[in-house]
Amino acid sequence: MARIAGIDLPKNKRGIVGLQYVYGIGKSTAARILAESKVSEDIKVGEWNDDQTQKIRALVAEIKVEGALRSEVQLSIKRLMDIGCYRGVRHRSGLPLRGQHTKNNSRTRKGKRKTVANKKKVTK
Repeated sequence: MARIAGIDLPKNKRGIVGLQYVYGIGKSTAARILAESKVSEDIKVGEWNDDQTQKIRALVAEIKVEGALRSEVQLSIKRLMDIGCYRGVRHRSGLPLRGQHTKNNSRTRKGKRKTVANKKKVTK
């Protein structure tokens, strides 16, 4: 099992798919890493030899991934919240940031529905 950037990559996946298990590496970055290290995209992660794994590990070390990237994203969100801009306020209140309608949708951001009962009419 190859361990890159603190993540155990699955042995039975192709190289390009296995590298995407690392936070911050997508399809195009994985393809570029494999091309620079001269490893075929079709070879499974379990079939990489030690030399190939070392080349890939060295290339991944140059990219900001995992903990460093997660903390940078969190700091960016915190900065938006601290300066009180529109996006920061939306982050703080747990609503969508990018102009989506919220009357019927946006359940992912808002969470499970909370039913609000109608006001009861006074009976005489």
